[in-house]
Amino acid sequence: MQYSVLTRRWISAAIVAIVSAQLVACANRPSASVLDPVAVNPASSRQLTVLTATNRSRDGDGYSSRRNADPAFETFTVAIPPSHRPPKIEWPVGKPDASTDMVVSERRSLDQKQFLALADAPNKDGAVGIFVHGYNYTFQEGLYRLAQVAADSKTDGKPVLFSWPSQGSLAGYLADRDAALASRDTLVWLVKSMAAKRDVKRVILFGHSIGGFLIMETLRQLKLEGRGDVLDKLVVVLAAPDIDDDLFRSQLEVVGRMRTPITLFVSKDDKALKISSFISGEKPRAGSLNVDSPSVRDAALRYGLRIIDISSVKAADGVGHDRYANLAQLGPQLAQAGGGAVSVPEAGAFVFDVAASVISSPFRLAGAVVGGR
Repeated sequence: MQYSVLTRRWISAAIVAIVSAQLVACANRPSASVLDPVAVNPASSRQLTVLTATNRSRDGDGYSSRRNADPAFETFTVAIPPSHRPPKIEWPVGKPDASTDMVVSERRSLDQKQFLALADAPNKDGAVGIFVHGYNYTFQEGLYRLAQVAADSKTDGKPVLFSWPSQGSLAGYLADRDAALASRDTLVWLVKSMAAKRDVKRVILFGHSIGGFLIMETLRQLKLEGRGDVLDKLVVVLAAPDIDDDLFRSQLEVVGRMRTPITLFVSKDDKALKISSFISGEKPRAGSLNVDSPSVRDAALRYGLRIIDISSVKAADGVGHDRYANLAQLGPQLAQAGGGAVSVPEAGAFVFDVAASVISSPFRLAGAVVGGR
C-alpha cells in the first residue's frame, strides 16, 4: 500500500508520541520487590485478597517472562491506602509506606488443591472473576492493576489474576501474542475448574488488550470441545481487545451466540490500537470498532454482542488504552443511579456519555463485571 507523505508523517508522529509516553512509564516500572510483604495496620487501610494463577516461571521472589509447563498459585493480601484516588496505583517509591502506598501485606504460595478451594468460593452473587491482563505487563503490574480495579469497584469477592508470560517490554509485542496463544490450554483448564463447582453460578472473564485475544481463543477451544455447559456459565468482557477484526469474526463464527452476550468496551481514539493496526498491515482491531457504523451494529445483533463505546471515559495512560481502569470506579455509581432495576439489552451498539444524567442500560452489567461481582 502506498502512503501519502502526510500519512507517513502522522504515523511516525503517533509512534514517537506513544513510545515516548511508554518509555516515561517504563522508566519507573516497579520491580518484583513490590511483592514483598510489609507491615500494615489493618485499621488504617482496606485490605483485599487477590488470588493468582500463572504459567510464568519463578524468578527469585517474582516471576519472569519465561513459560512454565505447570501453573503456580499464590494468594496476596493487598492494602489500599486511605489516600487512594481512583484509578491510580500508588506504587511504593523507596521504602514502602502503607499510609500512602498500595502494598502487599501478606503473601502465601498455594498448591493446586488449595488454590481451587479458595478460588472456587463464589461471592454473594455466586460469581467468581478472572482478570487476564494485556500486552507489556509484568506479573506485579497485573496484580496491582487488579487490586486497583477491585478496590475502585468495591468488589466483595476474591478476584483471580491469570498472568500469562508477557515480555513486559515495548519490543515484545509479537512475542506477547505467541505467549498468549501458548497460554490458552492453561486458561481453559482454569475456566473449566471454576465452572465445575456447583455453587458457582457465573464465571466472569475480563480481558484487556491481548488478554481479550487469549480469552476469545479460550472460548473457541471450549466450543470445539463441546463444553457448552462451561460456556453457559461465562460472562465475558473484553476491554480494548487487540484482535484483528477478521480474526474476531472468525472466532465468533465458531463460538456462536453466548447465553450472556459478550461485552466489548471500545474507543475510536485508542492510539495503542492504531499502532497495533499499523504493525499488523493496517488491519482494523476489534477494540476500535465504530459503533456508529451500520455494519458494526448489524454484527452486534448477528453475533449477540454488546459493543459499548467508552471514549468519554478518561484514560490515565495518555494513549487511551487503559480506560477500563477508570471505568471500575463508575460501576457502583452507575448501578446506584439505575435504582437497581436497569434492564440489560441482549445485544447492540451503544455510546456511553460519562457526564450523562440518564444511565444507559448496558452499564449496570459493566459495573458488575468490572468489579467481579
